[in-house]
Amino acid sequence: NKVKLALGLDACKFAFTGAAPITKETLEYFGALGIQINEVYGMSECSGPATISLPHRYRTGKAGFVLSGTELKIQEENGEICMRGPHVFMGYLKNEEATAQALDSDGWLHSGDVGELDSDGFLKITDRIKDLLITAGGENIAPQLIEGALKTIPIVSQAIVVGDRRKFLASLLTLDPEKVVANAKEAGSSATTVEEAIACDAFKAHIQKQIDEVNKTLARVQTIKKFQIVPQDFSVETGELTPTMKVKRKVVREKYADIIEGFYA
Repeated sequence: NKVKLALGLDACKFAFTGAAPITKETLEYFGALGIQINEVYGMSECSGPATISLPHRYRTGKAGFVLSGTELKIQEENGEICMRGPHVFMGYLKNEEATAQALDSDGWLHSGDVGELDSDGFLKITDRIKDLLITAGGENIAPQLIEGALKTIPIVSQAIVVGDRRKFLASLLTLDPEKVVANAKEAGSSATTVEEAIACDAFKAHIQKQIDEVNKTLARVQTIKKFQIVPQDFSVETGELTPTMKVKRKVVREKYADIIEGFYA
């Protein structure tokens, strides 16, 4: 109760989240405080929500169940989430080309998101179609799931998984500079800055050990075989993040192309 009071959430009756992914750890933390955060999923093109979680009908880490009056299906060929119903828009104003890309001839709205429905009808969002990686072996990999797991490593600020058309996955990591000293002590390293941490073998071994633990939770094709810490965290100012704090993958891949190529040299 003291924590809720300090957060200004002591009078919170219902909590909802949408618009961007939320980690399971965040949901579990607030759940431990007695605050159930209900996930909502949808698009502006379908008047907002398509699925919703409610206190009496909830699964941690799931985006909820399909709203009454809404149809939702998962495309077999690529896992794309599609929606249909009276809440779906008629199209983009004076833009027939964009409308044709979003709405098919049967009235299904194509979200561009990849997901899956469980046996109880709860939706789980796994990635964006445009972000999917296809390995050299033909495996479809959703990088956001792996990146979310990597970001559970306390010192990791950002993680980008690469490996499209490659034989294995690798990752670029950025560190929280405020946690370097504490992590260095755990690692038996004298590093006090991100630059020193990058140059320290003991520190990198400490990070590798934590990545190994993350790998144990992943399928073999999803595991991270190599990683590199980059010296500067991603930001809006340096161009790697959008104003809504989403990573611009193309920008990151271009900026660190030499490092990425080095993974596969």
